[in-house]
Amino acid sequence: MFEMALFSEEMIAKSVRALKEKSAAMAREVIETDERVDEMEIEIDNSCIRILALYQPEAKDLRTVLMVLKINNELERIGDHAVNIAEQAVYLADKPSVKPLIDIPRMAEYAIVMLKNSLDSFVNKNSDLAVEVCKKDDDVDDLYEQVIRELVTYMLEEPTTIERALSLILVGGNLERVADLATNIAEDTYYIVQGKTMKHHALERES
Repeated sequence: MFEMALFSEEMIAKSVRALKEKSAAMAREVIETDERVDEMEIEIDNSCIRILALYQPEAKDLRTVLMVLKINNELERIGDHAVNIAEQAVYLADKPSVKPLIDIPRMAEYAIVMLKNSLDSFVNKNSDLAVEVCKKDDDVDDLYEQVIRELVTYMLEEPTTIERALSLILVGGNLERVADLATNIAEDTYYIVQGKTMKHHALERES
């Protein structure tokens, strides 16, 4: 699972680097890597199903296997988002830049750190780290809103940038979803450790 997580992290980082460096070749490497992530998802799924069938785990062991199945699905989806970003990088590689890329690389950095920390929180049963991951999601959302505002301004001022700006908004949307998936892992970890849900602002209401 951690090998798959590392692949997913590298795919996100590489797709954004390809976007920034206007490297269609690098972006295509990301797209080709997705097949390996899909293979890993199937391998992990099969392993979990085999454990459930052969050993019929209960309590903590059952929750761990089910959590791995869920994380496995989230990681595969993160790989898909990296491919989406890479496809936009291929499209934009030979086109003039709309603006310097500042917030999108920052979104990618935040999302990757969130993913790493969410997995660490799961392995170490660290509910405090899980809470920190969820809080960081707000920072990614704020950056995404800023990306949209700036790009809409460019589109209004110069209509020839519309297609390229929309492409960058799609990139931002994919990174926002990666952060959401990392948050999902952290929320589930918190539930396993604390026995309380953190979803839909439940902790804020409880406070």
